[in-house]
Amino acid sequence: MPFQFERLLIPAVILIEPKVHQDERGFFVEVYKFSEFAAFGIKERFVQDNYSRSTHAVLRGLHYQKDPMAQGKLVRAVGGEVFDVAVDVRRGSPTYGRWVSAVLSADNRLMLYVPPGFAHGFCVLSETADLFYKVTEEYSAKQDAGIVWNDPDIAITWPIRNPIISAKDAAHPRLKESDTGFIFKERL
Repeated sequence: MPFQFERLLIPAVILIEPKVHQDERGFFVEVYKFSEFAAFGIKERFVQDNYSRSTHAVLRGLHYQKDPMAQGKLVRAVGGEVFDVAVDVRRGSPTYGRWVSAVLSADNRLMLYVPPGFAHGFCVLSETADLFYKVTEEYSAKQDAGIVWNDPDIAITWPIRNPIISAKDAAHPRLKESDTGFIFKERL
């Protein structure tokens, strides 16, 4: 099996470690294989790939898309290192408003699956970071939404004290002021 899957403290969020074939020439790694992901329960089809580059201390998030364009994301760092976060925004969930995180880097090659119903964000720990992520729905400006990165009710322990934030991200509301539209449905 080319992947190891680990459910985090919020079981819908999954940390994925691909098998790396490395020798003196370099390495080869499968980063996505539908049959393997589906066997673990990640059955969504990815329809768009996104690529971003950010500099040290940039914080992007917390982003999500509302239904009917809610996105699941498969996130990986192909350069540098990021502190990647998923926040449960599904009303009625036993983990509503809680967050989980993972450090993703080009060196550790870990990936994070963030399902629909979660806000996603990251901050850059290295000089620069390149993130590549697959999403299950195309971008829709109409359904684009977010939660403010420093919502005191969520209380994410960001590893950067004074992050660089876009005006758009700084203006997002707190979770308690948001109608995310997501309702918890038991699914694993």
